[in-house]
Amino acid sequence: MNTKNKILFIAVAAVVAVFSGAVLGVISTRRAMPVAVPETSDTSGETAAEAKTEHESYTDEDGETITFPVPDGTLPAQTTEAATSEITTARKWPFGKKETTTVSQVMTTVKTTATTKAPSTGTRAVEAVTETTKATTAAQGKIANYEYAYAGFNPSYAVIDSANWNLLLVNRDYILPDDYTPQLAPSITNDQSSCKLDYRVAPHYNEMYLAAKEDGIILTPVSGYRSLTRQRNNLNNKIAYYQNLGYDKVTATQKAAERILPPGTSEHNAGMAMDIITADSTAGFQYTKEYKWLEEHAADYGFILRYPENKQNITKIIYEPWHWRYVGVAAAKAMKASGQCLEEYLGKV
Repeated sequence: MNTKNKILFIAVAAVVAVFSGAVLGVISTRRAMPVAVPETSDTSGETAAEAKTEHESYTDEDGETITFPVPDGTLPAQTTEAATSEITTARKWPFGKKETTTVSQVMTTVKTTATTKAPSTGTRAVEAVTETTKATTAAQGKIANYEYAYAGFNPSYAVIDSANWNLLLVNRDYILPDDYTPQLAPSITNDQSSCKLDYRVAPHYNEMYLAAKEDGIILTPVSGYRSLTRQRNNLNNKIAYYQNLGYDKVTATQKAAERILPPGTSEHNAGMAMDIITADSTAGFQYTKEYKWLEEHAADYGFILRYPENKQNITKIIYEPWHWRYVGVAAAKAMKASGQCLEEYLGKV
């Protein structure tokens, strides 16, 4: 190689070395720089209350569909919180190209997949739980062949005490006797078309309604007594809803029962409770003046917030700020003072 060619070769090599160093420097710098995390949610100006609110619906005795805002509907014990901090992974590509993935994005993908892809264990899970239930029914003194036993529900018959009728306990564990038929009366005395309640409860609701009205508050009754047939239809519709999201029948029934209790285990079937709504609420009943009035005065008329937000682990029902149950003035005031829910007050936790 002559001198001229040697000089040309050395010059080319120097240029290549400089270019390679620059590329490596860029890559090294990008490796050291933090990767910007994209925003994972956008509430488009919604308030926190609005962002957390869903809408619930059920069919009333006249076949009308009732829809109203409800709080976040998952029981705390079954809620999986996403990580509070974003962990970002970055794959480096030649010429500056890169991909970023956040944990929240992955969680969103997983949740979407879970609700659109049916699990493969549905039928077997139902059969397994059913067989286990049948094997333990006699030993536990539970109801034989209970229609929702496959989901782990095995209630005993509620005790009917005429002397303490106002403290009747019905929930997942206690079901109304098969022949239980409440005598009903309109919840608002001067409105015969108003929702019905047990005839012993109705006068107390009417008294509370009139007192609130004097304060400029309208406690609109939307669902009082509910027949077993209507309760069963509402629950089965909710079960079907969750099955359509991909849940197996056992899980779908358990999730549905957090919102709509099985027939005979709901206070609505006994005519002891009223769901109250207002047309002014866009975020949820718990943010209304009607709810505030009930918090302050309902106990004076014998009513309690039956499913408080901080007692969901006991009631096994989502927070229902619209559901008010009659227990009598003495019991209502005692529970308000102690902060107990009905199960705690009766020692049935």
